[in-house]
Amino acid sequence: MLSRRGFLASAGAGLALVPLAGLGAAPGQAKKKLAVVTTIWNYRSHAWHMAERFLHGYPLKGAWHRPDIEVVSAYVDQKPEGDLSAQRAKEFGFTIYPSIAEALRCGGDKLAVDAVLVIGEHGNYPINAIGQKQYPRYQFFKQIVEVFRKDGRVTPVFSDKHLSWNWDWAKEMVETSHTMGFPFLAGSSLPVTWRMPSVDLPFGAEVEEVLGVAHGAVDIYDFHALEMIQCMAERRRGGETGVASMHALRGDSVWKALEAGSWSGGGWASRLFEACLSRSQTLTQPPTFSDRYPTTSQMREWVKEPVAYRFEYADGLKATMLLMNGLVDDFNFAAKIKGQAEPLSTMFHLPPNPNVVYSAALMSKAESMFMTGRAAYPVERTLLTSGLVAAGLQSLASGQKRIETPHLAVRYEAPRESTFWQD
Repeated sequence: MLSRRGFLASAGAGLALVPLAGLGAAPGQAKKKLAVVTTIWNYRSHAWHMAERFLHGYPLKGAWHRPDIEVVSAYVDQKPEGDLSAQRAKEFGFTIYPSIAEALRCGGDKLAVDAVLVIGEHGNYPINAIGQKQYPRYQFFKQIVEVFRKDGRVTPVFSDKHLSWNWDWAKEMVETSHTMGFPFLAGSSLPVTWRMPSVDLPFGAEVEEVLGVAHGAVDIYDFHALEMIQCMAERRRGGETGVASMHALRGDSVWKALEAGSWSGGGWASRLFEACLSRSQTLTQPPTFSDRYPTTSQMREWVKEPVAYRFEYADGLKATMLLMNGLVDDFNFAAKIKGQAEPLSTMFHLPPNPNVVYSAALMSKAESMFMTGRAAYPVERTLLTSGLVAAGLQSLASGQKRIETPHLAVRYEAPRESTFWQD
């Protein structure tokens, strides 16, 4: 891989990160220019969720915030029925280009933007044997980096959701950003949305076990649930050490693990599971009931195909992610902290469509990086969760066997300051 020194030498004196600035443009200063690179731009697609925050702003602390960033170009990989990109380009005055390089150069011969927003979600792409949709996030990233190399200048890059379905590619993306020296951020909106209650895992706490109860499909919502867990777990004493093993379960195996009632018994702590369900605002109820804790037989009736990812960190922390479609329709977290009798627990709040303000929370972090050149939290968080999604699917595909994951030895330090929305 090209070293940072080698890249600097090959790029010449023209290489530079875009100038840093405050979150607002100085009086008389032009807005920063943003290129959007996306798979599709349809109603309720991620481009609709995210890129449009930079077209017309978003609510922030009781005011309508309008970023000092202008979308000047876009590349849209697929344009199925319902495409909105042409309509948005006409309304807001940006150009859609036939290639990523042209979008970054705005039709010229040099990099002409100050930031790049990559949205590789939704669209018609192949699905591999273990159920991973092969979105071209890595291919988009490589084309962006090629422009940086040829033009001798870099900009901040935000990439939506997990980095790649391929672990080696995901790792390469992070290494490339470090080698070439550009700010890089990725991931889910779960870590930065509101929480009810508004709590964080105490920085430096000794944590014994963590659990997340969520909903949705594997290779899609498992990523969000894992990011929810990871943004908490990374704050534990010693920082992030990586994940040593993964054991994914499905169907009847999940119910057997639930009944075990403990990690040592092959499941998870029943008190953590209770704490998560007690935080949920969408807990399913029998007819005529309200706020009744479900029995195991009721859960078996409502949840047709539960999924569990049981994984163990290199430092011994135990973690479980549960997808319980039919039981909850939200994202809930609980942790057992050493020396505390009761779990720390919270619900990660996702406001409903069409406003989906949680995506504004995520884009506020992208905006901050675009304006300052500094990421709010390490991209290594999403590198690790990208690998966890792949490992979970591999474990399921292997017949629900436990697999070792020495390649997930991802180490990093989380920021001490909380980064989720609280206002």
